[in-house]
Amino acid sequence: MWVDGQPIEGEILPADKAREIYEDYVRRQRDPALLEYVGRDAVRARIFPIPAGEERRIQLEYTEILPAEEGMLHYRYPLNTERFSALPLEQVSISVSLTSQTPLRTIYSSSHQNEVVITHDGAYRASISYEANHVFPDRDFELYASTTTDDIGANLLTYQSGEEDGFFLLMLTPALETEARRVLPRDILLVLDTSGSMDGEKLKQAQDALAHILKRLNPEDRFNVVAFSSGARAYAPALQGPQEAEAAIAWVYQLEALGGTNIYLGLSEALAQTDGTRPTVVVFLTDGMATEGIVDDDTLLSTLAQEAAQNVAAARIFPFGVGYDVNTLFLDQLAADHRGVPAYVAPEERIDEKVSAFYGRIQSPVLTNIALDFGGVQTYDVFPTPLPDLYAGTQLILAGRYSGSGAQTITLTGEVEGQRETYTYAGNFTASGDKDFIPRLWASRKIGYLLTQIRLYGENEEWISAVVSLSLRYGIITPYTSFLVEEPNTILSSEGRMRVTEEAAEYFQAAPMAPSGEKAVEDAVMRQELEAAAAAPTAGAMPAPDGALASASSARYVGDKTFLCQANVCTDTAYIPDKMTPQTIVFMSEAYWQLTETHPEWSAYFAVAEESYFVAPDGTAYHFRLGTEADAVPRPEPSAATPSATTPSATTPSATTTSPTTDTTPPTTPPATPTAPTPSSGSPGLCSSAAMLLGLSAGVVFHRKKAQH
Repeated sequence: MWVDGQPIEGEILPADKAREIYEDYVRRQRDPALLEYVGRDAVRARIFPIPAGEERRIQLEYTEILPAEEGMLHYRYPLNTERFSALPLEQVSISVSLTSQTPLRTIYSSSHQNEVVITHDGAYRASISYEANHVFPDRDFELYASTTTDDIGANLLTYQSGEEDGFFLLMLTPALETEARRVLPRDILLVLDTSGSMDGEKLKQAQDALAHILKRLNPEDRFNVVAFSSGARAYAPALQGPQEAEAAIAWVYQLEALGGTNIYLGLSEALAQTDGTRPTVVVFLTDGMATEGIVDDDTLLSTLAQEAAQNVAAARIFPFGVGYDVNTLFLDQLAADHRGVPAYVAPEERIDEKVSAFYGRIQSPVLTNIALDFGGVQTYDVFPTPLPDLYAGTQLILAGRYSGSGAQTITLTGEVEGQRETYTYAGNFTASGDKDFIPRLWASRKIGYLLTQIRLYGENEEWISAVVSLSLRYGIITPYTSFLVEEPNTILSSEGRMRVTEEAAEYFQAAPMAPSGEKAVEDAVMRQELEAAAAAPTAGAMPAPDGALASASSARYVGDKTFLCQANVCTDTAYIPDKMTPQTIVFMSEAYWQLTETHPEWSAYFAVAEESYFVAPDGTAYHFRLGTEADAVPRPEPSAATPSATTPSATTPSATTTSPTTDTTPPTTPPATPTAPTPSSGSPGLCSSAAMLLGLSAGVVFHRKKAQH
């Protein structure tokens, strides 16, 4: 350990010793959060004095062997310290360098995937960086990584609590550098709106975007460009090879923005050039709604669907809506009908940057029309749906539910130049409780999917009820579930739950949102972000109805639970006050020690605030509260019968020739569960004593540069 450039001897304390030293202090300070935090191994060092107004910079270096979990290395850096400080950290910076003798595959941050930058330096080296300013560190930094020599790597993570069906995360990662022979030849059709409203900078950026794609065609690709306004014209009468790219780019830059918007002619011309012999991608850029030709949305969609159905291999259509005057309902439905994903470019964003980033992800397809079979477990509510194609250098993250358990053979199949190819993987669906981020990530995707269904197909009572239930259980706030922010303390009763469901239904049944405009685009982007969530949302970054951030002091995530907090009381959203009679547990009483020895993970629920209510997996409700020093009893020695976590078997893929079946289990509406709560502000901060306590997690395999607090 180094303090201001001077080496200082640090003492590593095991968890029991740390508890022993601090237990008396915690009893007097009445701070259960601190006791829960020192449950990890700890480092102790004396760093005083710190004169008023001055600072001390601390750098901790350590080496640790990371355990393999489900075939992946798991690294955790303790960063969840917001309960000990009312002030945000000025700066947090984490840098991880990975070097492997076997090609790296999955690199996934379960805590910060949406905020990290992952940079590959070939197949054997990668760096991961995370930086943030003025942030409340409300979650640890967690990173998973795997290595394999297989063409497509696969890793399975599962979570199950109590008797409830489990949750799983399956990560499929093709090689970063795929051999040219394995990159599938495909057809790319670029459809560009050149109506009068595209004139100026919008057209220039769109031209740059198309030029970017044309310069990066694979050797076996074919392409064409279709420009449309009142009419439509193509660069060539038929699909061309990459050798024509430069001439096509010159043609694109000669286009002018004139006339109306005949969307049908543009897309119909593109679909007419697909021959069904290989995968086809249609990139469609427009900044407006149909004003000529077929202008009725339903008629336009059905006509295009009929024309696309004439081809053996369906084209994937990826619409890009430019600006706020686009018809979001039409573009969302167009993408859904043709297995694409819509994207929206706000006026302040650059078209070329957004399209270029998209094309970088889909540049090299390796497996199309994929299907999965999970052996003896039954899976449902798997997102994204339908399953997208696999591309070299990308990572497909699937989240879903399952019933059943045990070691299973997972079979992945897909098409390679018209032939089915099969991969098999060994996966273990265990009753594990340590991957508690998976349920919330799955719930985000489920809510995004349901909101899109409601937006496209109208109000459905089951969909609305599911959105409210998931939002309440997992604390995922949307403009449609603002009750979590506006009235967090009145919704947990049976009557309150019923009322908010009725209010949500009334919201959806009110005057529908216009298909275009700034709010419509923002709504589409919000739904898309939920559907494509790669990491679970955080309590400190929940979107409030007015676009601001929800207060981090009213909602708090602990494990897979959500607590709503007010003052020094936090309540599990699974708790129904008028239907449950809780057992009272006093902090550091005999009952407290018995419960935390039998269920050590419950200490985090007791530590969420000075007073808390939570519901155990078996449905038993508990009321935790602080007592007096007289209520405290010594902690008993750990019992030999104390359950210990088991490590599930690794997930190792191997090629095979078996033919798989596709999971056709229909989605089901999940039962109601809890919502996002807020941290308590009542616990005292860390004392300014001479001891510094830093939690260390299970094992470190990556070298971490300095993290400044």
